[in-house]
Amino acid sequence: MPRVLSSNLGYPRLGEQREWKKTLESYWSGKSDKATFLDTMKSLRLDHLRKQQQAGVDLIPVGDFSYYDHVLDTAVTFGLVPSRFGYTGGEVSLEQYFGIARGTKDAAAGEMTKWFNTNYHYIVPELNNLTPQLTENRVLKLYLEAKQELGLEGKPVLLGPYTFLKLSKGYDSSEFAGWLNKLVLLYAQVLSELNQAGANWIQIDEPSLALDVSADEWTLVQEAYTRLNEASGNSNLLLQTYFEGVDGFGKLIDLPVQGIGLDFVYGLEQNLNALDDWGFPEDKVIGVGLIDGRNVWRSNLEEKLGLINVIAQTVSRDRILLQPSCSLQFVPVTSRHETALEPVLQSALAFADEKLAELALLTRAANIGGAAVQTELDQSRKAVSQLAGSDWRSPQHPDQVANENDTRNVPFEERRSLHDEKWKLPVLPTTTIGSFPQTVEVRRARRLWRTGEWTPEQYEQFIQQEIREWIQIQEELGLDVLVHGEFERTDMVEFFGEQLDGFAFTKNGWVQSYGSRCVKPPIIYGNVNFVEPMTVKETKYAQSLTSKPVKGMLTGPVTILNWSFVRDDIPRSQVSYQIARAISDEILALEAAGIEMIQVDEPALREGLPLKRSKWQEYLDWAVGSFRLSTAAVKETTQIHTHMCYSEFHDIIDAIKAMDADVISIETSRSHGELISSFEVHGYDKGIGLGVYDIHSPRVPGKEEMVQLIERALRVLDPKLFWINPDCGLKTRAHPETVAALKLMVEAAQDIRRQLGQETKVGV
Repeated sequence: MPRVLSSNLGYPRLGEQREWKKTLESYWSGKSDKATFLDTMKSLRLDHLRKQQQAGVDLIPVGDFSYYDHVLDTAVTFGLVPSRFGYTGGEVSLEQYFGIARGTKDAAAGEMTKWFNTNYHYIVPELNNLTPQLTENRVLKLYLEAKQELGLEGKPVLLGPYTFLKLSKGYDSSEFAGWLNKLVLLYAQVLSELNQAGANWIQIDEPSLALDVSADEWTLVQEAYTRLNEASGNSNLLLQTYFEGVDGFGKLIDLPVQGIGLDFVYGLEQNLNALDDWGFPEDKVIGVGLIDGRNVWRSNLEEKLGLINVIAQTVSRDRILLQPSCSLQFVPVTSRHETALEPVLQSALAFADEKLAELALLTRAANIGGAAVQTELDQSRKAVSQLAGSDWRSPQHPDQVANENDTRNVPFEERRSLHDEKWKLPVLPTTTIGSFPQTVEVRRARRLWRTGEWTPEQYEQFIQQEIREWIQIQEELGLDVLVHGEFERTDMVEFFGEQLDGFAFTKNGWVQSYGSRCVKPPIIYGNVNFVEPMTVKETKYAQSLTSKPVKGMLTGPVTILNWSFVRDDIPRSQVSYQIARAISDEILALEAAGIEMIQVDEPALREGLPLKRSKWQEYLDWAVGSFRLSTAAVKETTQIHTHMCYSEFHDIIDAIKAMDADVISIETSRSHGELISSFEVHGYDKGIGLGVYDIHSPRVPGKEEMVQLIERALRVLDPKLFWINPDCGLKTRAHPETVAALKLMVEAAQDIRRQLGQETKVGV
């Protein structure tokens, strides 16, 4: 009987105990030297490959491991280094690599934005008038390393030229074909060298082909892959798509490659229908992405076997690769440490290692029949059915939103006058996004409290001390609207989930967000309900220390949803509305305590937008509705703020206006103010703060940089509606750089006020 093979698309970088993160941060801080860094990273890389070997994966990816970001890896492979970093050609040094990622004393870091609709951030390549060159064949080195060190015939992984170009900036649309041609020449050299080294399969990731692709672009892709196929010689090319179904299925399967990878989780219906309509070429292998690479629940393996059998009616078994739906970098490494969870919940989880075990089991079942692995299939069925039948997963709060109030009592213009009179803020009021540095001392105090070495009273005293210190710092700096600093919070989603019904938390469920920054997403396993006030005590205490307004700081319902691993048995919209009701209860508790300036952050609202435009409106309707439901019940004199991360803001500006927040702050500095051009076209008629410096980099920008960003924004935005703030929260920054940057930010605002001749006039 022809044999089905298994294939993995990518493995988490972090390590079971976040060894990858610790290695990076040790090197950055100077605690370890370059040689130690490189040796440790090599050990981690090989350990990850060994684990996949032991899991029985037939085709194991090499080249998915990165020191920071795989898009940045691709850019430096082709010498695409922005001129401000002083690059003069040749192999990019480790110092230059991290300079692009994190910035240097003299050069701002590369822009960072979300990888499609995930919470992973990539560094945006800047092509401005650069000449690409092959600086090193990085993936060839990693392929040879795996072969020499482990005897592993790995599957080299490359980010495809079409997707790389789509993710880049610094070129005009009329230059797209020319740039693709330049890149294809270099990709062809990479593939030729891999072929000469004996690579059997080469995975080329083209997730952008699952988006909206024009007819002209399909022609360019066809031409590109014709040349790449020729260059690859005897090596087989697996063109991999994921995150969605493919609209141009007929064009996709006609490409001159030896394999096509498809997502049969998030693109299940569309790809299955396309397979029925178009069939599949007899000279190609199909990569069947049937294990969910983006969520943490066990698969229904009998359903998956049924799917394999359906596909096998169209494609012979010897041409089927069983795969995750995408790289496993979006899930934690293993659930085997999560013994503190309820047994029913723990047994229903599948992180990366468990997903590879599911993949191996399905491959065995597909090859020798389900009866041979019936015990394992029964165990899987039991785990899934116990979770589905548990009391805390029963649907609650049916969709009643249409009958609930999600509209503020008075329109913005009337609220604006009330807020001007109430707050009496200067023009261009200054504030921050919410968090201040989470120092070693803060993390230590939290650990001592959680382990019981400190009493709740000791911990509360420590938190109050931090709040006092930073209220004083903010007043000394001259900020107009203050925050309490969020020292009691581990993470902006985890903190709230720990205090709401329906959330569970892992011990080691870390995933990479950007660089060494990790998050531990909560697991929404039950109905979400408000229990008791979550933020009132600390915010009320901070307000008692100052006569200036202190913002209440909350995370919005859509961000909590998008940054959690969410139950998959009811619609996401229903879970979002449940969270919105809970956040509304918290807002009313803050308001009752005298806190009447409240920020409800939604940095992940754009991130959750479906990749296909045809699906946008449905999502935006319930996402905006969830935010409005959470904020609508406040008094007209209460000022609602929100914060969002930059990502093609112009695409959803109407939805953002519909959120009806009084003030929105947006991450913009890493885009070097490019977002401002959106307002030249669309305008914005509510309070707005465009981040004037990048908090993701340790670099302290000059005051003149901030002044220039503010001046450009004020060419298209009303000064009376404009706020001055950093890009994002300051949790990851050190104390000295935070104070230095905020001092310059306040001075920049004061300079602009003097230019306007409005030092003392009232703003929003």
